[in-house]
Amino acid sequence: QDKQASGGLGMPFATRGTETLFQEQPEIGNQYLEDALLQSYLKTHLPPKVLEEVSQDLEKFGNRLQTEIKPLARECELNPPIFRQYDAWGQRLDHIITCPAWRRMKEIAAEEGLIAEAYERRYSNWSRVHQAIKLYLFSNSSGGFSCPLAMTDGAAKVIESLGIPGSLKNAFDHLTSRDPKKFWTSGQWMTERRGGSDVANGTETVARKQPDGAYHLYGFKWFTSAADSDVTLTLARIADAQGHVKQGSGGLSLFFLKVRDEEGKLNNIKVQRLKNKLGTRQMATAELWLEGAKAELISAEGRGVASISNMLNITRIHNVIGAVASMRRMISLSREYALRRVVFGKLLKDHPLHMQTIARMEVQTRGAFLLLMEIVRLLGLVETNMANEQDQLLLRLLVLVAKLYTGKQASAVVVEAMECFGGQGYVEDTGLPVIVRDTLVLSIWEGTTNILSLDVLRSLTKSQGEVMAVFSSTVQRKLELASSTAKLEPAVKLMRDAISRLMHLVQRAGSKGAATMELAARDFSYSLARIYAGGLLIEHAARPDSSSTDVSAAQRWCNQELCPVATELKNRGYDAEEAFMDSCLVYDGSP
Repeated sequence: QDKQASGGLGMPFATRGTETLFQEQPEIGNQYLEDALLQSYLKTHLPPKVLEEVSQDLEKFGNRLQTEIKPLARECELNPPIFRQYDAWGQRLDHIITCPAWRRMKEIAAEEGLIAEAYERRYSNWSRVHQAIKLYLFSNSSGGFSCPLAMTDGAAKVIESLGIPGSLKNAFDHLTSRDPKKFWTSGQWMTERRGGSDVANGTETVARKQPDGAYHLYGFKWFTSAADSDVTLTLARIADAQGHVKQGSGGLSLFFLKVRDEEGKLNNIKVQRLKNKLGTRQMATAELWLEGAKAELISAEGRGVASISNMLNITRIHNVIGAVASMRRMISLSREYALRRVVFGKLLKDHPLHMQTIARMEVQTRGAFLLLMEIVRLLGLVETNMANEQDQLLLRLLVLVAKLYTGKQASAVVVEAMECFGGQGYVEDTGLPVIVRDTLVLSIWEGTTNILSLDVLRSLTKSQGEVMAVFSSTVQRKLELASSTAKLEPAVKLMRDAISRLMHLVQRAGSKGAATMELAARDFSYSLARIYAGGLLIEHAARPDSSSTDVSAAQRWCNQELCPVATELKNRGYDAEEAFMDSCLVYDGSP
């Protein structure tokens, strides 16, 4: 009877149904060779000799990612770090045990020069672009190791900005080494119990000066990513002879410390526990007690916040890299899956609505990618003393704007892309939920959206409006490149209208008051991101060898609301009454 019911296949029907219910797994190849936008960007901007060498390196790295690094990433995901606090006899150990794949990632990062590339400057101002692209390709195959690399790059940048003092020369050489046996990673211990972004009021750690000139740190670090790193930078308040400390940001100084001594013992540090996080589980994030940790003061006393700003700029750029990489990976997998999955009698790629969905995500990803390339291009100019004052102003603004905007973009895109796989997108061992979970932190790391939006306003105030003049003129120059391209005329018109509305708002900002501008800060920052990315997409589409997809992407980007802050101001405003009603809505009439 079973044989008859199963159509003569010799197995029970229920078993046969299970065995044959399968879907083909989407596979991607060499990520560099499959990224047409990346290749066209490099071809457009890099000098021919640099392009030749960089392309060879990226193709080789793409092959290594596919054959060696991707399997290691999966091992990191399946074997997260373990915390062993005591041994069997009650002796305190505080061992954070990472898997062999995680440790191999560190070696690969050194071998590939993922930090070194930026500081060797083999390609002058294009070295940062080269490094950023390698990190972009590495990100979603790194098993979470991109995070310690971000902080390592930031620490190296701080030390370089200080002139690489003699006491830090050895540390800088380790942080930028290509030798796996010498390469160090760095932490960034800022967050304490009372605050995340509010380090000025939230930092309680105290530094006590010793007779030998060193300092001992005492405090509790609430959230320390990559707690297995070799060294770290951290903020603390220096106590005077009476034990008093200065409050506020003016009381914070920057310190460098080694996590372990020469014998491998923790530097008067105790691990309280590892964080149980939604994502980035491959990486050890810990709560740490500093109980006299020996450290070196590396900033001027009370200048810790100013000194750490270089690190934050770098880690925010790494955040943008991670966001764009997550979007690109999910779209690549969605696109590949659409070539294999049959639904209602035809492939997903033959369903127009499904293609529309992926195309919309592609437009967002293209805008984000070009925004990333713009900030690393500007960073390369600044680091090689080739940037003018306008470039420097623009870089400071765009790092904030790109970080806050791409963090939100990435969350939306990866969740939408997960839906492209149906139920399979929700199945853990497909690897798709890992990408989603690890992406969601990107709007939180290195400053939340609202915090950075307020920083954008401060950058405007600090430059006395000059940065907005630079922003506007830079975008206008990009639009002029498309003046002879008829297909781009509607997009250019929309962009010019958006810039006009934005600049009109900026001119009136002084009369609006601080409270109004604070309420408008997020929409204002989104407007900056959309307008600048629109200019970049139009610039890319105006190239002589641009494709129809380049033009379409620019057109579609510019068809969205480019200046939401002006539209919101016209429709509702950002006044005290609206702020009061916001509280009423949140607390059901009782603000």
